[in-house]
Amino acid sequence: MSIRIIELFGFASADSSVAAVDHREQLRCPFLRDRCTKTLSDSTVSGVCTIQQVNSGPIICCPVRLYAMEYKILLDIAEESFGKGVRLTLGTDTPKLSHDGKNVAVFGKRWGRELHLPQRGGSGSYFVDWILAPLAPDGTLQELVAVEVQAIDTTGNYRAEREAHMAGRPFFGYSEAGVNWENVSKRILPQLIYKGHVLRRERLCKKGLFFVCPTPVYEKIRTRLGGNLVEYTAQPGSLTFRHYDLGPDLGQSTHRELLLSGQLTTTVDQVATAFTSPTNLPDAGVYQKAIEQQLH
Repeated sequence: MSIRIIELFGFASADSSVAAVDHREQLRCPFLRDRCTKTLSDSTVSGVCTIQQVNSGPIICCPVRLYAMEYKILLDIAEESFGKGVRLTLGTDTPKLSHDGKNVAVFGKRWGRELHLPQRGGSGSYFVDWILAPLAPDGTLQELVAVEVQAIDTTGNYRAEREAHMAGRPFFGYSEAGVNWENVSKRILPQLIYKGHVLRRERLCKKGLFFVCPTPVYEKIRTRLGGNLVEYTAQPGSLTFRHYDLGPDLGQSTHRELLLSGQLTTTVDQVATAFTSPTNLPDAGVYQKAIEQQLH
């Protein structure tokens, strides 16, 4: 399915402002305040944050885009889990801090260090993107919350459109690229189920795993799992989906706001059962019918 680029290096693809042009020339991500980490197959820096299919709204295709507004998604989860007034701190800074019960140590990429965990069979499948760890007034660990952040991958090639925008030229129509929705079933859901079970064994993981994604990804997950997920409160073994959209385009030299669109808390067991026993199956005989249509 064809797509077009909505955001490039954090700005609207057609934005010709000084700020937008500077970010493109420097290959700089405004959300990381550093060089963009998203690359094409030949290691060219991509810069593509958000795309749109012919009949869809914007779809965030880079997880870093979800870190806009100074990693607000992490603060929102920390406040929901541990109470208003908490502050995020680098995990590596913990020994140097004065503690008052409001510090939440953050472990994740670009936040001091990622946690080194034992591997299973030579692979790092225990890893989650973020760990939020509230500290008691004496600096000791109280509990932990795990956060996974995912956007969606693209397939095909949008190079010609990207190059046109990089050069400040108009691009008409759509790129011959698509959205890899199969990753919902092949990669995203199996990882969430596995990691959810791992975290369930952690005594201090009292509110489970949070999964942050764009709203179109969440909608695909719900379609894949069917509409029968039972809602729970956050607890050990729970899985909370938080999904985000972009706010309106406010014009040149601006970034579209990241808006929380909804949240659903269920359990890892509910997701695993729905994943392995789907209820939204096609009618019986669809393969036979398709074959017979081709034979006549």
